[in-house]
Amino acid sequence: MNLQLETPRLLLRPFEFSDAQAMFALDSNPNVHLYLGNKPVTAIEQCLAYIESIRNQYLQNGIGRFVVELKNSQEVIGWAGLKFITEEENNHVNFYDIGYRLQEKHWGNGYAFEAAQAWVTYALQEMKIPTLYAMVHVDNTGSNRILQKLGMQQKNQYTDDGITYYWYELPNNTI
Repeated sequence: MNLQLETPRLLLRPFEFSDAQAMFALDSNPNVHLYLGNKPVTAIEQCLAYIESIRNQYLQNGIGRFVVELKNSQEVIGWAGLKFITEEENNHVNFYDIGYRLQEKHWGNGYAFEAAQAWVTYALQEMKIPTLYAMVHVDNTGSNRILQKLGMQQKNQYTDDGITYYWYELPNNTI
């Protein structure tokens, strides 16, 4: 996959296996996983398997989560992007989900919004996705604020595996 997106401060690029150490730094932090089921990774092999899964999504669906890298330092600070969901979630199947996850030390700098905004633009204008979806833990105020700032509308809430989520939708008004 040779797609890359750029924002004023970020480069969004496909995952490489060399990103495993940065993903381990991200996903081994319990604070990062507070609203993700509290299951931080414990071995870098889990990150390598995750990267392999994402790279398979590129091949199968032509899209997937991308690395978020700071342009000025080339530091990998997390991931953001689209995922084509083929399993049922909140009575939906075969839909595009937008998501993001950043290292804790980079929270509060607007990077997640900046990356997500680039992906919303790409999803709606380039891919012509009819509706973009997202789900977020009801207590994750930062992420809920980002989705609302992107223009996504909270439609309902649902519980999956004991966790309650808000369900967001953004219809594509340009098609």
